Amino acid sequence: MDSAVAREQALDAAERLFYGRGVQCVGMDDVRGASGVSLKRLYQLFPAKEQLVEACLERRDERWRGRLTRSVERHEDPRRRVLAVFDWLEEWFGEDGFRGCAWINAYGELGAVSDRVAHQVRAHKQAFRDYLAGLVAEAGLPAALTGPLFLLAEGAMVTAGITGDTKPAAEARDAARMLIR
Repeated sequence: MDSAVAREQALDAAERLFYGRGVQCVGMDDVRGASGVSLKRLYQLFPAKEQLVEACLERRDERWRGRLTRSVERHEDPRRRVLAVFDWLEEWFGEDGFRGCAWINAYGELGAVSDRVAHQVRAHKQAFRDYLAGLVAEAGLPAALTGPLFLLAEGAMVTAGITGDTKPAAEARDAARMLIR
């Protein structure tokens, strides 16, 4: 198995395990067993578990933001695009196996002790905030709305992760609708 294939298999397994059970509950041997990548190869690819977590978050960020963007871009009206963020969150919250925001979860487990993880989480959240700022600007809305919209989305993520319900996205969308009138 070449390194690229081994890396993808390890990342697939680690992401599934970390998201499903939590980072601290999953050992490198668990990743080895779920990925089929030998422990020796796993440590060659990721010399420390922290590096594996970082790589998982980085890869997940690209996919997550790509899915969000594709969903939002289906709408032509710039104001509707702002609300489409919350529509997409509702879809995401309803997916099988949804356990909240992977970045918030990782930060809760490791943010205080891992600069690498904290950096990935902050970069993801900043990119999401910047994306919202772009939508706000395209809609001709005041830039000051970016912060409240970001907080609505983040609050919905946390609440949905805890309750296992999609309703927080709809409630956040309703609040966002009132803000952008």
